[in-house]
Amino acid sequence: MTKNKTRDLTVMAVLAALCVVLAYIHIPTPTGYLTLLDVGIYFTAFYLGSKSGAVVGGLSGFLIDLLLGYPQYMFHSLIAHGAQGFFAGWTEKKRILGLVFASISMVAWYFLAALLLGYGWGAAWASIPGNLLQNIFGMFAGYLIFLSFGKGINKK
Repeated sequence: MTKNKTRDLTVMAVLAALCVVLAYIHIPTPTGYLTLLDVGIYFTAFYLGSKSGAVVGGLSGFLIDLLLGYPQYMFHSLIAHGAQGFFAGWTEKKRILGLVFASISMVAWYFLAALLLGYGWGAAWASIPGNLLQNIFGMFAGYLIFLSFGKGINKK
C-alpha cells in the first residue's frame, strides 16, 4: 500500500470516528432525534470528495445506529448516509445538483426505511421534516467548517 493510500485511509477513519462522536450530540424531537452527524459527513465530502464522503458517511451512519441501539436502521443508514456523502462531494458545476441529490437521497431512503421496517405511512411522513432540518443544518455547518479548515491546512 502506498503512502498516500495509507494516509487517505487514516484520515477517513479519523473522520468517521469524529462523525460518530458528533452523532452522540443529538437533539430529541417527537419523531426521533437530530444529530450533528451530517455536519461531519458534509465536511468530509466537501474536503475530500465523493468517494471519501460515501465511505465516511456510510460507515459512521452504520456505526452510530449500532452504538445508540437502533440496529434495525444500521443498513439503512449505511445506504442513506453513504449516498448523502457521495452526492455532497460533487464539485464545480455539479455542486448544487449534488447537494440536492444528497438531501433527497437521505430523506427518501429514511422514508422508505420507515415503510420497510413496518412503522407505517404516518411515521414515514413524520420523518421528513426532521431529516430535512438535519440535512440543511449539516450542509451549512459542514460548509462553514470546510471554509475555515481549508484555509489553514493543505490537504495534499
